Amino acid sequence: MSLQIQLSEHPSEEERSAILTPLLAHNLAKGGDDGHETFALLLRDPASNEVIGGLYGKVSYRWLLIDLVSVPESMRGQGIGQRLMHMAEDIARKKHCIGIWLETFSFQAPGFYQKLGYSEFARLADYPPGHARMFYQKVLG
Repeated sequence: MSLQIQLSEHPSEEERSAILTPLLAHNLAKGGDDGHETFALLLRDPASNEVIGGLYGKVSYRWLLIDLVSVPESMRGQGIGQRLMHMAEDIARKKHCIGIWLETFSFQAPGFYQKLGYSEFARLADYPPGHARMFYQKVLG
C-alpha cells in the first residue's frame, strides 16, 4: 500500500474529525477518561440581556483550562475580571481540580494573572512578532 499525503488548505469538519477520532481513542486508552466539561461565566448587559463578556473554561484530566476571558474595556479596573477568576477557581475546587492553566499574550494581561498567583511555565517568543504568547498555571492547594 502506497501512502498518499494530501494538502487540504480548507479542511472540512469531517476531515478534522477523521484526524481527531483516533487521537481521542489513543488518549482515552493511555490517559483514561478526561472528564471533559465546559462552563461559562457570562457578563450580560442588564438592559438588553446581551452577553458582553465573561469567562469560558474547560475541565479535563483534573485541570481547568481558562480558555477565554473578556471584560469590556469600559468596565475594566472595577474588579470584574478578578471576580470572574475567583469564581472559576471556586468551580475548579468544587470539581477537585489539581490546578488551573491559561494562555495569554504579552500585550494582554500577564500582570493581572501574576497578581492572582499564576506563574508562567512557558513562553513562545515572537508570537505575534514583537510580542509573546505566555502560558500560566496555578496549582490549587
